[in-house]
Amino acid sequence: MKLLFIGDIVGEPGRAAVVSLCRLLRERHKLDYIIANGENMAGGRGLTLQTARELFDAGVDIVTSGDHVWDQKEFVADIGKEPRILRPANYPAGVAGRGSIVWNCSGKSPIGVINLQGRTFMAALENPFTVADALVTHLREQTRIILVDIHAEATSEKIALGRYLDGRVSAVIGTHTHVQTADEQIFPGGTAFLSDAGFTGPQESILGREIEPIIRRFVTQMPQRFRIAQDRVMLHGAIVDVDDATGRARAITRLQEHA
Repeated sequence: MKLLFIGDIVGEPGRAAVVSLCRLLRERHKLDYIIANGENMAGGRGLTLQTARELFDAGVDIVTSGDHVWDQKEFVADIGKEPRILRPANYPAGVAGRGSIVWNCSGKSPIGVINLQGRTFMAALENPFTVADALVTHLREQTRIILVDIHAEATSEKIALGRYLDGRVSAVIGTHTHVQTADEQIFPGGTAFLSDAGFTGPQESILGREIEPIIRRFVTQMPQRFRIAQDRVMLHGAIVDVDDATGRARAITRLQEHA
């Protein structure tokens, strides 16, 4: 089984890249499932039901998120309308939405997806390690193929979670920092790992935003409006090849595709 994970989608340029490339990549790489982090895809902050449905219509199977999941205020009421949109599972009980799913496409083995958020230099949510323990145990009753999106600031926290879950999930892939790392590997227990998948959107930018306002902010410390950039749009992510029977990863390959 082959899974594509798409790194943080930024604004309309990022969404357009996914829409234009999704079906092409599915055919070229013989992909079974596509998972995408969409937490920045609605104007650069947050997501909406409409923008998520654009991705589903293009061929994405599951949309994950992170610390900007609630930035579009109406989404608090909308997230429960679509089970394929995940928010970090380590929010307290009772928060709208869900943090994991087992999804099954006709004729294919089911896949489990877990969305977690780190705590180092981020909001103090529940412990992602202990939350992962319970979710992995539950999902493994339904499938051995499980992918974890760990949306976190600290590389050490991402690596620690990957090592902690090694042998229990198929892949742990990091998001949030928007810079694709070159540390793709398969841990001894068979879990594929990448610290950060990068971001999907305009690369002639600073993390997807126009360059000059951000430089002015650093130079002057004065408020600026950070508009979405437009140039050199690329899709960043990773393809994971998984053994259907065992759930162990056979290979992980970083992806950088021009839109």
